[in-house]
This record gives sequence, structure tokens and C-alpha cells, in this order.
Amino acid sequence: MKRRAFITLLGGAAASWPIAARAQQPAMPVIGWLSSASPDGFTERLRGFRQGLKDIGYVERENVAIEYRWAENQMDRLPELAADLVRRQVAMIAAPNGVSALAVKAVTTTIPIVFLAPEDPVRYGLVASLARPGGNLTGINVFTGELSAKRLEILREIVPGAARVAVLINPTNPATMEPTVRDVEAAARAMGLQIQALNASTSREIDAAFASFGRERPDAVFVSLDTFLNSRRAQLVNLASRHALPATFSNRDFVEIGGLMSYGTNLADAFRQLGVYTGRILKGAKPAELPVLQSDKFELVINHQTARMLGLTVPDKLLVAADEVIE
Repeated sequence: MKRRAFITLLGGAAASWPIAARAQQPAMPVIGWLSSASPDGFTERLRGFRQGLKDIGYVERENVAIEYRWAENQMDRLPELAADLVRRQVAMIAAPNGVSALAVKAVTTTIPIVFLAPEDPVRYGLVASLARPGGNLTGINVFTGELSAKRLEILREIVPGAARVAVLINPTNPATMEPTVRDVEAAARAMGLQIQALNASTSREIDAAFASFGRERPDAVFVSLDTFLNSRRAQLVNLASRHALPATFSNRDFVEIGGLMSYGTNLADAFRQLGVYTGRILKGAKPAELPVLQSDKFELVINHQTARMLGLTVPDKLLVAADEVIE
């Protein structure tokens, strides 16, 4: 009886060992994701982010979890969404645009934050310096503002007779709007162009802006980079086509659905870099010691079919220089 009892006891202990071992395994780290945008249109960018994580050894749902928070272009929701991620004590937070990063920065000084900034993150108020950010933030500068002048220059090459350009801006996002207007106005003066800035912070304002072109028709339209405007890309491209207006955009999302041209940072690569930095911090790197990266991949995308429909002849040098020409 004693031998039988001992064997039973031994078997019961052995059965409990896997449970105990599982209980001692470290919990899967959780990344908080906060974006002012909506998930629509983020498929390729999230693929880039996950690829960057994978490059460092992290695969979502295998050894890392991601808590997604989308403000759906309602900026007033960002503070509460940021606070919710902090309450959940996530291991770190990825903020794929400047306004999201500022919202997170306002609610935590301890949780590491990695961002994508549309312009100089020092001037933006995110870090103390590019080389040594200090604090709990670091990230990637995607040079949105700095590329505005180049984008206007390319538009002028495609529409050489242009004299007046309408610039659509979102006044509810001054952090992006102000540098865009500043750089576009400076570039326009140098090229002898007249600029008219029009508010486009709602779908109705976008319609109103294009309706006003019947009274004072511009020669071309410059759509500034903004998460809300990106979410309204179908509306913007359709209106530009309906009014037969050449338009330039900040990323390829617009051109792939019929927009004339875009010039800007290769966002798929920028999001991959965001994923790499996120993985490095999960492995123990400190944001204060990781220098802010400068995006070095830019892309020019031209929709040649749209150009022909508008009666435009794209210079051969631009067709050769383009990273992609959509026929």
C-alpha cells in the first residue's frame, strides 16, 4: 500500500510540473499602438511595422502582443486613448504620427515611446536633440515639411504654365499645417507662383473648397500631408478628376487610385524602421540613447494615365526619375 501510494503521489506531482513550468514563463510583452488615423489605408504600413519587429525577432501573437488604439481622425479622443494604454501598463508605445506622439508624451514620462515625426522632432517638441533624444522618446523623422518645396517644384514641371496653386490644409492639425504652409509659401515665392490656402478639415470643407474653384479656378492643387486628408483620398482624387485639376499628394496612396503624382518618404520603409526601433527597445535599448533616425528613402510616383486624361505631357526626365509610373 505504501508503494502504491508513493507511485500515485509521484504521478500527481509529475502531472503538475508542466503547469508550474508554464506559470513561471515570462508574460508576453505588449506594445501599445496609438494613431490619430483609422485602420483604413494602414495595411501596407502595418505590414512594414511588423516586418521591422520580425527583423529583431518579434512576431505578433507568437512572442509579442499589440494593443491597437485608433482615434478615427477625432483628435480629441487621443488623450483618453493614450491614458488607457498607460493604465494597461504596456511595455512601450508606438506612435505613427506626430500628434499621437505628443498625446502619449503628455501622459507618461516612463513608458518608452517610438514615433514617426512629420518634421524636425526637436522643433516639434518631442525630443531634446536628434543625436541624444533624452527622456523616454525616440523615433524616425519622415521629413514631410521639408519635402513640400520639392513636391511643388515637381508639380510645376508637370504643369509648366501654372501660376496659381490652391493648397488644402487641415487647421485642426497645426503641427503639420504650419510648416507645410511656411515651406510651400517660401517655395512659391521663389518660383513666382501665387498660393491660396483653403481649409479642409471636414468632408464638407473639402467639397466647399472645390466648389469655390468655379469662381476662382486654380491651375493646380497641392494637398498637404495630414491623416484626415489621407483618409479622404478617394473624395479628393474624385473631385480633382471631376474638376480636371492637376493635383499633387504626399504619398502613393492617392496616386494608386487615380491621383496625378506624389512625392514623399517611402512610408513602408519608415514603418519598418519604426518596427525595428520598437523591437530594439523591447530587447532593452533605452530611447534616450537611440538617435532619431532620418528617413533616406523617398519616392516619386506618377499616374501617367491621369496625366494624359488631363492633357498633360510629363517630361521624360520625370518619367525616368520616377520610382513608379502607373499606366
